[in-house]
Amino acid sequence: MPSTKLVTLPHVEKVIFFIRGEKVILDTDLATLYGVKTKVLNQAIKRNRHRFPDDFLFQLSMPEKIELVTICDRFSKLKHSTSLPYAFTEYGAIMAATVLNTKLAIEVSVFVIRAFVKLRETLSAHTQIAKKLNLLENKVVNHDVQIKALFDAIRALMELPQKKKRMIGFEREKEF
Repeated sequence: MPSTKLVTLPHVEKVIFFIRGEKVILDTDLATLYGVKTKVLNQAIKRNRHRFPDDFLFQLSMPEKIELVTICDRFSKLKHSTSLPYAFTEYGAIMAATVLNTKLAIEVSVFVIRAFVKLRETLSAHTQIAKKLNLLENKVVNHDVQIKALFDAIRALMELPQKKKRMIGFEREKEF
């Protein structure tokens, strides 16, 4: 089991996944971080289920579990397991530390919070950059349209219709 000296912010960041649009840590990773077996963590969760509303904790569906096993090699043990893993949101991970009530779990929960906060800040920065890029792209498209209109107007002015030159002398009337 890891000690607090081995648990670092980058290590915690690596175990955070996006599932159902939420940033979560799976029960196996959280148990490892908190220095307990997954079975012990899950038993504590089941005994204190009233402390974990749906926005703190949810259980993966079978298709989600299969997708997770397919994507991550380190979850190969789950491939043949009949149980579905739990996914803890930021709040659920902290509540799990209080339910376990071990010194290591409480110390590591600080790193877990910092990892979630850093991830939130990173996503916020990426979202802002994406918005700015969209604005710039719209401006460029707008400018392209305006420049094209300007060139069309200039070309139209360059090609003014020539006035009929008046002939010198008498004009004969055409006979039909």
